[in-house]
Amino acid sequence: MLCIITHVNRNHSILSQVIIELPYIFVQATSYGVIVYAMIGFEWTLEKFFWYIFFMYFTLCYFTFYGMMAVAVTPNHHVASIVASAFYAIWNLFSGFIIPRPRIPVWWRWYYWACPVAWTLYGLVASQFGDINNIMESENKSVQEFIRSYFDFKHDFIGVCAVVVVGTAVLFACIFAVSIKLFNFQRR
Repeated sequence: MLCIITHVNRNHSILSQVIIELPYIFVQATSYGVIVYAMIGFEWTLEKFFWYIFFMYFTLCYFTFYGMMAVAVTPNHHVASIVASAFYAIWNLFSGFIIPRPRIPVWWRWYYWACPVAWTLYGLVASQFGDINNIMESENKSVQEFIRSYFDFKHDFIGVCAVVVVGTAVLFACIFAVSIKLFNFQRR
């Protein structure tokens, strides 16, 4: 009986480590989101503001859970820091911010779709600019057409981006939970 209680308590402890982060991340996302949304000067519509807060919240979630996962799958925080830094650099490179997806070599585009930051960037840009039909003087085309031609971002794809960003956060949280439960790096 004691073994069952210990097993249940350990699972609750792992779950509580994930759940306790959610309100803190929400406070961070809303306070950051309101300030940055106003400073950038995005269009103040409820839909666009919701999408911005949504993507910021789940982006902060998956970065937090990725950090927790990196610590859980490595033997110490030094190795976790090295692994996490390497992936942050790779995610930044393949996010489509430095090199847009249409210009990434064909043999590397598969990683663009595996990069969580690419989905965040796609969702943020498509939700904020994907439906604007004002003509850009420098390009002589609408903002929507420019985003579609330069980045290949479509406003209709926001829902898919949302599902992938949420799924990424859940995936990292689950890998963290399984890693905490299964891996034991203690030396005896």
